[in-house]
Amino acid sequence: MSTQDTEDRREYYRIDDQIALQIRLPGSESEEDSLIFSLLGDLHLLEYEAQPLLRSVGETDRALSSYLKIINKRIDLLGQVLAQNLLKDIGPARDVSLSESGIAFIDELTHPLGTLLNLKIVLLPQGFGLHVNARVIEHRDTPAGVQMVSVFEDLADATRQILARHILHKQAQQRRLALQPSAAELAQCNN
Repeated sequence: MSTQDTEDRREYYRIDDQIALQIRLPGSESEEDSLIFSLLGDLHLLEYEAQPLLRSVGETDRALSSYLKIINKRIDLLGQVLAQNLLKDIGPARDVSLSESGIAFIDELTHPLGTLLNLKIVLLPQGFGLHVNARVIEHRDTPAGVQMVSVFEDLADATRQILARHILHKQAQQRRLALQPSAAELAQCNN
């Protein structure tokens, strides 16, 4: 791998995460996307498109903006329930390393370098359903198996933004957890 490729890959923040992931090869006989997966993807793309409008409404009518935010939260809750049902089709959550530029994961099949994969990703717990293409660029031996490092190809801007928001949310969540005292520390302080 060239130095430029390595520098490009390090441009984005990486997180360790658990997501639902379905891997398909292009042109393979596969079932169509479920209606729930398509609905989740469409809901989140519409939310991305609506954000500038919501900010604009917030500048002129705070009450309407607050109401729309509540409606948005209700839709998100419905999306989370749908995502839980979708996990039955895609499979249980698995550990991955995720960034805006790619994903690394362990799978029972080791795909050759250069293989293009069609990935169905459900980001948890929000239930964002994303369809992305990724090319395998590296294999890494780990105690759990061979990890495949893949870079996303032809990623739509809206999809990249959804990934970026998810990663920032997870990063903030991890920082909050790291700052919280453990149960043992609390017990020691109380003594």
